[in-house]
Amino acid sequence: MKKNFKVLFLAVFVSVASCSFTTKEFNDPNKDKLLLDLITYVIQKGHYDPKDINDEFSIGVYDKFIKGLDPLKRYFLASDIAEFSKYKTEIDDQIKNKDLSFFDLVYSRFQKRMADVQKIYPEVLAKPFDFTETETINVDYDKLAYANSPKELRSRWKQQLKFTTLASYYDSVEDQKNREKGVSDSDTNTDEEDETEFQDAAKNDSSKKEEPFVRKSLTELEQKAREAAKNSLDEYFDFTKDLQRTDYFAIYLNTIVEEFDPHTNYFAPPDKDRFDLRMSGKLEGIGARLQKKNDYITVIEVISGGPAWRSEKIEVGDAILKVKQEDEKDAVSIVGMRIDDAVKLIKGPKGTKVTLTIKNVDGTVSDKVLTRDVVELEETYAKSSLIETSDRKFGLINLPQFYFDMQNYKERNAATDVKKEIIRLKEEGMEGLVLDLRDNGGGSLRTAVDIAGLFIKKGPVVQVASNGNKEVLEDKDSEIVWDGPLVILVNELSASASEILAAAMQDYKRAIIIGSAQTYGKGTVQNVIDLNQWLRKNDLGDMGALKITSQKFYRVNGGSTQLEGVKSDVVMPDRYSYIDVGERDYDNPLPYDKIDAAKYNIWDGYIDYDETIEKSNARMEQNAHLKLIDDNARWIKERRDEKTVNLNYKMYSADIAQRKEETKRFDAINEYDNKLTFKSLPYETALMKQDTTLSEKRKRWHKNLSKDMYIEEAVHVLEDLKLSNIKAGKVADIKN
Repeated sequence: MKKNFKVLFLAVFVSVASCSFTTKEFNDPNKDKLLLDLITYVIQKGHYDPKDINDEFSIGVYDKFIKGLDPLKRYFLASDIAEFSKYKTEIDDQIKNKDLSFFDLVYSRFQKRMADVQKIYPEVLAKPFDFTETETINVDYDKLAYANSPKELRSRWKQQLKFTTLASYYDSVEDQKNREKGVSDSDTNTDEEDETEFQDAAKNDSSKKEEPFVRKSLTELEQKAREAAKNSLDEYFDFTKDLQRTDYFAIYLNTIVEEFDPHTNYFAPPDKDRFDLRMSGKLEGIGARLQKKNDYITVIEVISGGPAWRSEKIEVGDAILKVKQEDEKDAVSIVGMRIDDAVKLIKGPKGTKVTLTIKNVDGTVSDKVLTRDVVELEETYAKSSLIETSDRKFGLINLPQFYFDMQNYKERNAATDVKKEIIRLKEEGMEGLVLDLRDNGGGSLRTAVDIAGLFIKKGPVVQVASNGNKEVLEDKDSEIVWDGPLVILVNELSASASEILAAAMQDYKRAIIIGSAQTYGKGTVQNVIDLNQWLRKNDLGDMGALKITSQKFYRVNGGSTQLEGVKSDVVMPDRYSYIDVGERDYDNPLPYDKIDAAKYNIWDGYIDYDETIEKSNARMEQNAHLKLIDDNARWIKERRDEKTVNLNYKMYSADIAQRKEETKRFDAINEYDNKLTFKSLPYETALMKQDTTLSEKRKRWHKNLSKDMYIEEAVHVLEDLKLSNIKAGKVADIKN
């Protein structure tokens, strides 16, 4: 695995610094026009399957940009849409001519409409709602027509705000009833799926400390619900106030590039930084998550193990007022500053000091000096547990994503971490291994190939095709770290690199795949191209980057995972079974196809591989609990398809009561006990003595695992898998 990876550092996506299709110059002094010209040129030259920029393309961009800005039809009027529509088939020509007329018109009109709305909602929420009226709201926004007048738009906002307030009011009434009964925490959530920016209003106060109970009248509760809705919208518009024209232009550029395929994206400079962080799982800074609230940059989470956590000087709810670097005399106020700009001041290289002026939760103000450090986001990384039955031990490794350090692959990556966990589990007597890739959206292909190499002697793992060329990425290391029974768990959200690994292990018959009928279905490869490399002289600042689909990958058997995903050997339904969440549910995914198979040898380590699959499927067919999970998945789908909601309080309450009654039969899902024992490994147990946060995280994880039927079936499969005499007499050669 050497030469191949110097050429293809794929799916996550290493910047291509040497891309040079031509000597074309980009020298427009207008940054927006230059970006438009640069991006469309690079994408047409470098995309795996570039589209013609024609009238059909123009219509797609038009529809998606308008919908992206106003998906719920709460801002634009029908007259605006009529005015915009003259550009419906002209955007392709505007792109070619670096003409921004369509964007400029829509952007300026959107700003005006948002300003209009900011006058509407405070006025509406200043007056009580009448929840005795018989009224409904339709939340099928795709079928909703645009308002014909400002008056009609106001009426639409009033109805939506009434819905939001009703949800909060209902919760408050139910909570008061429960507290009168002596129940401190109400579980009377509305469970409504209002897909709007208003939804948080009903839950807005959940993080606040519980106040002494004082009974309120229904009038007071209704007023409190309206105040919650207003506060939520105040925060929303406070956030949008910080957005600049460049932010909206980035949305427009993304609408254009995503017309090529769903995974081609433009990264404005801050977005590129966040992408790198997501892939490496670490950052350099103080170790706190921040959010802007009412002009203040507020701490919403202190990351375990980071400088803020170690210092015990910062806590959730603290507001950062000023920032001073160690080589500066004066502090800089960040009150009212854009959060991206504030974060740039707060974070910095490892070892440097920063002084933060903090308004503490108790209202006092003080200066806190922190030494920045590398903060690792542990939830990103692989973790393991020992599974004990009455007489046997098995290992479980959960891998949230295929991460790696973008500056130094060897420093830390998913493959080396998984290898370490396997060795540790073997030391504890592991007899079979479960690799959990559920909800793993992918990441670095290199780590996927390296992990596959831990389970096979050598051979091809994935095939990559681009522009008529094909390359086979192989495991060339004969070391096998684990040659025992292997099960891989997947679901509908297992994508990209997860599918590569699962597909390879399935094609080799090395592992049995348990999970959803099929995985996500993302079989494309993206590279990140630094757009600045194209500009010889650039006085316009950072241009950002383009993540571009440049290749497709294929299984060693020749089939693509694109759209089709990986079909599980043992199918077990889950809550996503009937929800549209896969690649095939996008508007414009690349198609499925096949190429010739690579040469590979089936794993010869099992004597009853197919029989074990048959036994497991037979168990699943007879399993009543699994039938209950499937019924619940169907019920969830039916609920999501409901688009009409009552705004009459009694009818709204009755609907919720009915749903609660219906869901009682699904309570057994959360009460399930798989009778397995889960234990942390010795090295982690030692860490927990110093880190109570880690200890609590593992307790919660193990509690959830004890209710996990999929883990239980994976253990049954491991128990059924028998090793052939050839492999049973061998011990994997572990090279530390």
